[in-house]
Amino acid sequence: MTTTAEIVTFRLLPGHDADTCAKAAADMDAFFADVGGMIRRALSVDANGLWTDHILWTSMQAAEHAAAQVMSHPDAAPFMTMIDPGSVQLRHATVHMQME
Repeated sequence: MTTTAEIVTFRLLPGHDADTCAKAAADMDAFFADVGGMIRRALSVDANGLWTDHILWTSMQAAEHAAAQVMSHPDAAPFMTMIDPGSVQLRHATVHMQME
């Protein structure tokens, strides 16, 4: 099975903190259930405030399907409204190896 990694880096808008962001990200369960295809997700932030959302999808089609719906899904809205849109960098990559 060929899986797809989605790597998104971003910064938060002023007034939002790490705990609030992490909770809003965790509250996106219904969104991921609705779009399907997500295998796992990890969200991290570095010492400079750069966040990385790393999502493993079953396919590129699943990743693209989710991307097309994320901005209009009500369960994704709280998380999405915290993100500085000008800071977002999104890329997809075919996974060739992973370790557990």
